[in-house]
Amino acid sequence: MFMKLLLHSCCAPCSGAIIESLAKEGIRPVVFFSNSNIESREEYDKRLAELQRYCALFDIELVDDIYDHEDWLSYIKGLENEPERGGRCLKCFEYRLRRAADFAARRGLDTLTTSLASSRWKSLEQVDKAGAAACTGYPSVEWWGRNWRKGGLQERRTEIVREQNFYNQDFCGCEFSHRNSD
Repeated sequence: MFMKLLLHSCCAPCSGAIIESLAKEGIRPVVFFSNSNIESREEYDKRLAELQRYCALFDIELVDDIYDHEDWLSYIKGLENEPERGGRCLKCFEYRLRRAADFAARRGLDTLTTSLASSRWKSLEQVDKAGAAACTGYPSVEWWGRNWRKGGLQERRTEIVREQNFYNQDFCGCEFSHRNSD
């Protein structure tokens, strides 16, 4: 059992079933909201507020990372026209999970996982590759590449979204995924 777990969270809808499942297993993660990919501060704040509300139900600590969309845009520069699940997404996951691994190491947390692996719209292979790469720079942090869609969690995710009446966005967060969802 992981005693010091950091859950990188992209949003409440993707994290709800994970948080609930971990709580049932007696695991109290620190939730890390690191999503500079989100195209506007308004959208970022909506997603953060929903996650804060849900974490409060479980008395789970939530840490809000620095929002720096300009830095994220610089990081993915040249990949703006990549399709969803293409090179831009992999680079985006790397950016966010490296920030999470750095936070975990500084905070003394020994395991990192992410709610990105719960979304059917994301490539599990890319998420796992980015998470493993993020942790290589931090030997004290182990990557937990779990498929959070299995074991009834995908179905439970849908139920929690309805039960909590979550704001449930229809795009990943960046302007490029928004363009593709229209």
